[in-house]
Amino acid sequence: MKKKNTMRKLLRYLKKYWLLLILSLLFAALTVAMTLYLPILIGQAVDLIVAPGQVEFSIIARLLLKMGILIGATALSQWIMNACNNRITYRTVRDIRSDAFARLEILPLRYIDAHSYGEIVSRMIADVDQFADGLLMGFTQFFTGVLTIVGTLLFMLWMNPLITLVVVVITPVSLFVASFIARKTYAMFKEQSAARGGQTGIIDEMVGNQKVVQAFGYQERAQGRFDEVNERLRKCSLRAIFFSSITNPSTRFVNSLVYAGVCVAGALSAVHGGISVGQLTSFLSYANQYTKPFNEISGVVTELQNALACADRIFELIEETPQTPEPADAKTLTDPDGSVALEDVSFSYVPEQHLIEHFDLAAKPGQRIAIVGPTGCGKTTIINLLMRFYDVDSGCIRVSGEDIRDLTRGSLRTSYGMVLQDTWLKTGTIRENIVMGKPDATDEEVIAAAKASHAHGFIRRLPQGYDTPITEDGGGLSQGQKQLLCITRVMLCLPPMLILDEATSSIDTRTEIKIQEAFNRLMQGRTSFIVAHRLSTIREADVILVMKDGHIIEQGNHRTLLEKNGFYAELYRSQFDI
Repeated sequence: MKKKNTMRKLLRYLKKYWLLLILSLLFAALTVAMTLYLPILIGQAVDLIVAPGQVEFSIIARLLLKMGILIGATALSQWIMNACNNRITYRTVRDIRSDAFARLEILPLRYIDAHSYGEIVSRMIADVDQFADGLLMGFTQFFTGVLTIVGTLLFMLWMNPLITLVVVVITPVSLFVASFIARKTYAMFKEQSAARGGQTGIIDEMVGNQKVVQAFGYQERAQGRFDEVNERLRKCSLRAIFFSSITNPSTRFVNSLVYAGVCVAGALSAVHGGISVGQLTSFLSYANQYTKPFNEISGVVTELQNALACADRIFELIEETPQTPEPADAKTLTDPDGSVALEDVSFSYVPEQHLIEHFDLAAKPGQRIAIVGPTGCGKTTIINLLMRFYDVDSGCIRVSGEDIRDLTRGSLRTSYGMVLQDTWLKTGTIRENIVMGKPDATDEEVIAAAKASHAHGFIRRLPQGYDTPITEDGGGLSQGQKQLLCITRVMLCLPPMLILDEATSSIDTRTEIKIQEAFNRLMQGRTSFIVAHRLSTIREADVILVMKDGHIIEQGNHRTLLEKNGFYAELYRSQFDI
C-alpha cells in the first residue's frame, strides 16, 4: 500500500513531462520494432546460403545494406529515447529537491530541533541520488524490456505458434522469481536508507564539533557510535544486496531453460520440414531477445525498490506539517511603536514538561528589558516566542497592540534586530555577511556600521578587507570576531526593536565596554530585550526580569532589586564575590 502511495506521488511529478514521456514511449516502440525486424532479415540471408556455389550474393548484398540502415536507425532512435529519459529523470529530481528545500524553509523549528542535520541532508542528497539512479534505469530498461517481450511474442506467434507455446509455459517461473525478490528487497532498501541517514548524521555532528570531541577525549566513544551505525548499515546493505544480486542468476537460469526448450522444439520442427533453417535462426534470436529483458527488468525491479524506498523518505520530508500558515488577511507590521506585551503566555517544548506558565510582560516603547535567571529557566525561549520561531501554547504576544499571529512573519522579524550567543555566517565575503539584512547598503554604510561595532579594525587587516571570502564556520576568524560581524549586521539595519541574547559572550572585556557604548547609542528610543548571564552588562536596564522555572519571581531596576536582597541580589553577589 505504501509503495502504491509513493508511486502515485511520483506520477504527479512525472505528469508535467507527459510530452517527453510520450516521445520516450514512441521511440522505445520504434527501437524495439527495428530490433525485432533484424532477425527476420538475418533468417532470410541464411536461407539464401543453400550450398557451395548456390549463394545469392546480389540479394544478400541488398539484405546487408538494409541491415546496416536498420542498425543505424535503431541506434539513432535509442539515443533520442535515452535523451528523453534523462530529461524526465533529472527534471523530476530537480523538482523534488526544490520542493524538499522549499518545505524545509517553512518547517517549524520544532522539526529541525528533533532531527539531526545530517539525517535531513542525507534525505535531500543521498536518497534523491539513489532515487534518480533507479528512476533512470526504470525509464531506460523497463519500457523497452516490456515492449521487447510483447514484440518477440507476437513475432514468434506469427512464425510458429507451437514453439511459442514452449516459451509461454516456462515464462511464469521467471516472473515468480522477480516478484518474490521485489517483495523482499523494498523493506531492506528502506532500512538501508534510514541507516545511511543515521551515519551521515553522526559524521556531520562529529565533523562540526571536532574541537569539542578532541578537547573532551570523546574520540573513542565517537568511534564506537560510528562503528555501531556503520555495522548496522553493513548488515542491512548486505541483506539488500544479497537478495537483489540473486535476481540475475535466477532469471538467467530460467532464461536458459526457455532457450533450450526453443532449441529442441525448433530443431525437431526443422527436421520434419515445419520451418526452414533460416527461420530457426530467427526463432533462436527471438528466444534470446525475449529472455534478455527478464534479466534487465528483474534488475530494474530491485533498483526500483531502492528508488521507491528513497523516494518514500524524501516524500515524508516534503509532506511534513509546515509551520502554522499566516492567515489570508495577515497584516504587515509597519512603523511599530516598540510596545511589546506577553499576556498569560504558556509554552513547553515537550507537552509533559512544563516550561513557561502564565507569563505576563509589558514592555513600553524605548524600554530596555533585561532577562536574567539560572540556566533552563526560559530566557532564550522568551526570545524564540517573541520572534515567533515557536508559537505559544496559550495566551498571546502583542507588538504595537497586534497579536503577532495576525502579522506576517517577515514583517515581524524585520522589525527586530537580533544578536545571539551562537554566531551564524554563510559562505561568502565579509561584506555579503554584513549586508544580509540590507542588501542595498552602500560601502559607506557598511564601514560606518563596522566602525560602530568595532569590527572595522580587524576587517581592514584581512587580506582582501571587506571582500575577504569566508566559509560558513568563519574560517580563520575567532569566535569574538564572528560575533562582531553579527553585531555589525544589526548596526547596519537599525531595526526598531532589539534582541540581544548573550551578544557579547565571546568578546574580550575591553572590546565589550566599547560595544556596550555602541549598543547604548543604538538602543536609544528602541525597545530592547537583553538576555545576559554577566549581570554587569545589564545594570543600566530600565526593567530587569528575574526568571526561575518559567515564572518572573522578581522585577525592577538594578538598584531596587539589590535593595530587595532577593534572588537577583544573590546572583549578583555570587558573580562579584560581594
